[in-house]
Amino acid sequence: MTIKIVAIVIFIAILVSLGSALFHLVKRGDAEHSQKTAQALTYRIGLSLVLFVLLFIAFATGLFKPSGIGSRMQQMRAIDTPSATSKP
Repeated sequence: MTIKIVAIVIFIAILVSLGSALFHLVKRGDAEHSQKTAQALTYRIGLSLVLFVLLFIAFATGLFKPSGIGSRMQQMRAIDTPSATSKP
């Protein structure tokens, strides 16, 4: 449950950073607003990388288990095909 909360907080921070970049982009002011836009987008990229690595580590350690269509398809495929160790 903790990993989900951390992922949601990071995702919200990504959205806030993206919103900040949009705000400074729309302002169309001087070089200061361009610098703030670039900085906000840099933070967003960094946060996205952190979220990706966190989810990858959580998946690899078993803290996070996918439950979407792809995981169900793999479960059904494993049930339908006999394993190599089973003998007829």
